[in-house]
Amino acid sequence: MNRATLTEKLLDIKREKGWTWKHICETIGGSSPVLVTGAILGHMKLSRQQAAKAGELFGLSKAEISLLNEVPMRGASTPMPPSDPLIYRFYELVMINGPAWKALIEEEFGDGIMSAIDFDMVMERQPDPKGDRVKISMSGKFLPFKYYGATGNAP
Repeated sequence: MNRATLTEKLLDIKREKGWTWKHICETIGGSSPVLVTGAILGHMKLSRQQAAKAGELFGLSKAEISLLNEVPMRGASTPMPPSDPLIYRFYELVMINGPAWKALIEEEFGDGIMSAIDFDMVMERQPDPKGDRVKISMSGKFLPFKYYGATGNAP
């Protein structure tokens, strides 16, 4: 079995059982819903304990449980630019606002990046009389750029 086949199996079981992502994430636990959902979709890995809980929930074999704990090829199935309208809007947010985000982060923190590994994301529904809103909060560790030059020696 490969990761794509396992993902399809998990999604089939989710549909057959009528489970929500909330149910799956709460049952597996241990991480944010974004990470757990991403793992079920094949883009993240679960810890051994989480993979074991997923195995119980979905009725998986030992090999399938192990596969959930392996590092996946992240983002491999997403074309660039993305063609799904919802995912494209995130891409568009970065294309349009990325330069301003970069300038503001550099002014506040200096030369570096916001980690996408040491990173948290929370998604919330915000009721609004004009139509509910999606609120996404991201928090990534700032990693300063280190200049080593051509020799690799620190200054």
